[in-house]
Amino acid sequence: MTYVLHYAPDNASLIVRLALLELDQPFRTLLVDRRARQQDSAAYRRLNPAGLIPVLETPDGPVSETAAVMLWLVDRHGALGPGVGEPERAAFLKWLFFASNTMHADLRMVFYPGQYAPGAEAALHAGVTARMQRHYGLLDALCGSVPWFGGAEVSVLDLYVATTLRWAALYAPGGAWFRLADFPALEALAARVEARPSMAQAIAAEGLGPLPLTAPQPCTPPEGSAL
Repeated sequence: MTYVLHYAPDNASLIVRLALLELDQPFRTLLVDRRARQQDSAAYRRLNPAGLIPVLETPDGPVSETAAVMLWLVDRHGALGPGVGEPERAAFLKWLFFASNTMHADLRMVFYPGQYAPGAEAALHAGVTARMQRHYGLLDALCGSVPWFGGAEVSVLDLYVATTLRWAALYAPGGAWFRLADFPALEALAARVEARPSMAQAIAAEGLGPLPLTAPQPCTPPEGSAL
């Protein structure tokens, strides 16, 4: 089967695109037009009732939630992370879901403070950016100490965390709270992921600019919008 990735440029679907490219799996993309709020359409909500991007259509049906998609791909293809029964599996799952449920969830609050604390955006920003500093500090300490994060072989956790570094630098209001150089292990990870052939293909597909992780610029995609 050729996978179908419902995507928007420079959204969480970028992480899934990178994983599919790393796995050398055939897939096609269908744009979810955010300017037209296509994610709220009845057709898209049938695929993902939450109306969030991405969705990956698979032989098992549509899969949404970024960490769930990545874990499904790991298990389906036996690559990009420890499999069921492997000794590193439990720790890998803990940190994959930390990246998704804790770090990425907090980063969304930085992006959209008005959705979470209308009228108290400044207070929310101060609190959540302090948490983000701690999250990235934990990930920086972990990176390179285990084979499935910052190791010799790329993993879905590498792809996930490295992509969020781009967003933290580029899209978060009051971006002065984040400096990649403060997290040297993550900075090295970003440079490695950025140099991979999968990223070169993603750059061309989504207009991410020449150094999308270490010196990010707003994307200029051939179709659609990141916002």
